[in-house]
Amino acid sequence: MGCVGCSCSTGKDAVSGCNSNGGCATGGCNRHNTYDWITAQGISDARPFDMVEVSFKNGSRKEFYKNPPFTRATTGDWVIVESQSGGFDVGKVSLSGELVRLQMKRKRVRSDARLSSVVRKAHERDLERLDEVRQEEKKVLIQARAIARTLDLDMKIGDVEFQGDGRKCTFYYTADGRVDFRELIRHYARDFKVKIEMRQIGARQESARIGGLGNCGRELCCSTWLTEFKSVNTAAARYQNLAINQTKLSGMCGRLKCCLNYELDTYIDALEDFPDRAERLKTGAGLAILIKTDVFKRLMYYTYADDRSKFLAVHVDQIWEALDMLKSGKVPGSLEDILAMAPQVEADEPEEVEPDFENVQDVIQLPIEKRKKKKKKNKGNRDRSQSAAAAVEKAAQQDDLSQKQPPRRDDRQRRPDNRSNQRPPQQQQQRKESGPPQAKQMPPGPKPPQNQGDKRPPQQQQPRKEGEQRPPDSGTGGDNNNKGNNFKGNNRRRDKRNFKGKE
Repeated sequence: MGCVGCSCSTGKDAVSGCNSNGGCATGGCNRHNTYDWITAQGISDARPFDMVEVSFKNGSRKEFYKNPPFTRATTGDWVIVESQSGGFDVGKVSLSGELVRLQMKRKRVRSDARLSSVVRKAHERDLERLDEVRQEEKKVLIQARAIARTLDLDMKIGDVEFQGDGRKCTFYYTADGRVDFRELIRHYARDFKVKIEMRQIGARQESARIGGLGNCGRELCCSTWLTEFKSVNTAAARYQNLAINQTKLSGMCGRLKCCLNYELDTYIDALEDFPDRAERLKTGAGLAILIKTDVFKRLMYYTYADDRSKFLAVHVDQIWEALDMLKSGKVPGSLEDILAMAPQVEADEPEEVEPDFENVQDVIQLPIEKRKKKKKKNKGNRDRSQSAAAAVEKAAQQDDLSQKQPPRRDDRQRRPDNRSNQRPPQQQQQRKESGPPQAKQMPPGPKPPQNQGDKRPPQQQQPRKEGEQRPPDSGTGGDNNNKGNNFKGNNRRRDKRNFKGKE
């Protein structure tokens, strides 16, 4: 889990950055972060560059070091580096490979300069020691400010940074001029018992190290991505028609906001079309005074010096025409006359293009569709209608089933004589004579003769003598109804076999 709005992760990789509650323990944790996309893509350099960029105290300070091949350190690894004042320091590799060459060129660092080197990768004990000294920095900062106040020094201690091994401590301070801090160093060395280094920084660098949130709600630009500071003056605010209010125009550092320069070029380009000396216009109705200018809409708002209850928005092209009249010796009657000089044209309004198709809006008119209003039904009537429809559907299904099932007969003698007429003519022609069923499977042999007549003669039931038993292979049993049905099924199966044999 990382802080809200940053990419720092908790654990051993974030020694003093994010805490378990999702917040930053030492200011912002997104300070001057870089993305090594070459290493992330797994691309290996044909000619590897032996320099790396190491970040200290979560991006507050970055330096370049030589990376010997035996260390095998790459982007994201914690490493032990040599310190110029003696001892060693612990940092994290932020860039490696070809991107380091471009970064050194941008910061004007020569590739053949004498730089310290990376000793090895850091292990668990090194990270634990670094965490211990980072926790002591806040106590040392409070005590250092108290000592500086007792000595009546005109300076402010902004930040404290311990070296990785804890042998050296650097104090960053801001001051208006030079400060004699020789006595201060003696007090620091006696109380903290470490090597002391004093480094003076500006107000913008102090805000970049401490971090914070701006009026826009985001982290400070100097703390996240801005590395080069440019001078900002009140002329940038005047070009953008901003009120000269020092409280609103100042940032966290107490200086003018750096973001005043971001849109300054756009405003300068847009103001080239506006007249320079148009703050006062002489008219017949009185002197007109410029109140406000809308740069992007190209409008200039005027009012009369005697009566300021009325404001008129005049286009910049109309102002140019009014100035030309004044140069020629003619005075416009009023601001309304200036508005009537030329039609007001919006600068960003696109030109109307005639369509290349025929407009049939007035030729073809579609009739208005009439919609029927649905009547609302009560819930009780709806339930009754649904139950009635279900009952009707169920009765229809029962009628269909009764029509599909053949009627049950008590005796085969009740079979109607005209049953052959109900059979389709195709089946009547293909029907064959057959004797009483003797077996379920037909034995191999000649096919029985086929009926010559169109109609099948009515079946006659031969009387059975008393005491005579039905053949055992007839396949029938049970009551008389089952006898007739089984006899009918045997005849149908036999006809089917004969029909296949004929084909």
